[in-house]
Amino acid sequence: MDSKLVSIITPCYNSERFIAETIQSVQKQTYPNWEMLITDDGSTDNSVEIIKTFIKNDGRIKLFEIKNAGPGVARNNSIKHVKGNYMAFIDSDDLWFPEFLSTSLKTIGATEGFVFSSYKRCDEITLKPVHEDFIVPDKVNYHDILKTNSISCLTAFIEIEKLGKKRMPEVRYRQDMGLWLRYLKEIDYAEGIKIPLAIYRIRNNSHSRNKWELLKPQWYFYRHVEHQSFMKAVYYMAIWAYYGYRKYR
Repeated sequence: MDSKLVSIITPCYNSERFIAETIQSVQKQTYPNWEMLITDDGSTDNSVEIIKTFIKNDGRIKLFEIKNAGPGVARNNSIKHVKGNYMAFIDSDDLWFPEFLSTSLKTIGATEGFVFSSYKRCDEITLKPVHEDFIVPDKVNYHDILKTNSISCLTAFIEIEKLGKKRMPEVRYRQDMGLWLRYLKEIDYAEGIKIPLAIYRIRNNSHSRNKWELLKPQWYFYRHVEHQSFMKAVYYMAIWAYYGYRKYR
């Protein structure tokens, strides 16, 4: 198992406050055979300079720079350079616990090639919990994810040898959900790990928490990315809104 390379996908945009902690959480992994592929999406702060200081001392970290095009394009740019047997995702403000990679690797062998884990939801500065831990289901299928996306980008773990390397749809919102669905069209389930293995920062300006702002792009996603019928899109929208309310109430 130690010879298996894990490719970590990280988009970065103006994350000078958090990117160092994110990289450090990857460096603290108990499983050492990884590459971290960071694509900077045209940052105007000191993010790139901070990343370069880590690269000087750790050759496993690689930086790519593109003009600002959004997180989907940035993630796909990193995916293009993946060399690993597995693919994981962490955004530039999130954190992994040291056992994230090792636990995901131990679990994925008995699955169809896609696992994801529970995580803590914490204040962006203090890292104190602001919601109870998000505990994921035992397993989810394609239709489950259309109803509510239980797979957070920071805990998705995919075996490329089994499932191949796919890219995210390049839409403004829900790129990660689009990628999970592409895989779940080919397998029965992605399997959940009940133990929280990561920290998701609850950002004050987060679009994902404002469900009203997401109504239009969510509808667009159902109709034009997943090509659901009008009635099925209405059905999934209603369930998605219900679960979204419950998630952050």
